[in-house]
Amino acid sequence: MSPIQKSGTFHLGDRPVHRLGYVAMQLAGPGVFGPPKDRDAALAVLRAAVESGVDHIDTSDFYGPHVTNQLIREALHPYRDDLVIVTKIGARRDDKGGWLPAFSADELTGAVHDNLRNLGLDVLDVVNLRVMFDTHGPAEGSIADMVEAVAELQRKGLVRHVGLSNVTPAQVAEGRGICDIVCVQNMYNLAKRDDDAFVDALAKDGIAYVPFFPLGGFSPLQSDTLNEIATRLDATPMQVALAWLLHRSPNILLIPGTSSVAHLRENLAAGDLVLSDEVLRELDSVGKAA
Repeated sequence: MSPIQKSGTFHLGDRPVHRLGYVAMQLAGPGVFGPPKDRDAALAVLRAAVESGVDHIDTSDFYGPHVTNQLIREALHPYRDDLVIVTKIGARRDDKGGWLPAFSADELTGAVHDNLRNLGLDVLDVVNLRVMFDTHGPAEGSIADMVEAVAELQRKGLVRHVGLSNVTPAQVAEGRGICDIVCVQNMYNLAKRDDDAFVDALAKDGIAYVPFFPLGGFSPLQSDTLNEIATRLDATPMQVALAWLLHRSPNILLIPGTSSVAHLRENLAAGDLVLSDEVLRELDSVGKAA
């Protein structure tokens, strides 16, 4: 059994996916802006991911912009029937790579059509609405108008399932009053544990939780405890951090990103790690100390 198969499955709406997936974000240039430094290497990573059994790829047309979606299409189209491509809307880039809100009905509609065109699809499997009240984390405020705009695109048959990103529990509740919400994508990892109760509540409702920056993001996780446990398990610290997330809750879907085939395989091997109750308790202390 492969590491991906060992990780188990969960669902995105009516689509079952393995819990180890891949995000294409790092295939764009520095700062997720512009083309990759090595286009052939980027294409190779995408093909290696799917060949390894990955059936959940996360992307957005504002990565680049347009870069990662065009790479996915070049590398993988026509797509395997079991491949679920999840994209995000709600933001745009300025000419210097800055991240700006883009969640008017017209902007959201245009973003869906951009994703469809660049991915070569007639309908998007899952669209995550990225809420941009605060670029750096969730901030309260009504999201009803923007969710309604995405729900209208769903009614038109352009979107199968709707998810939310960078949101609070209250915003998810508001969104669920408008349409089904199949996943939440927020920042969460071994050290960043603000969403602990949120993860558990979503699990009870059968909603997937997809942590972005599962390895810490632009400031990789640093912990003596994590390093010591990794040495004992003959694994890398990042593999242990990913394995902890797989153990944390069955509704967590992982999408670690990389631009390297070797690093991709290292990430996916986290599915082989079995963490004892003692190790899990030690790792839990990392989050409590952060």
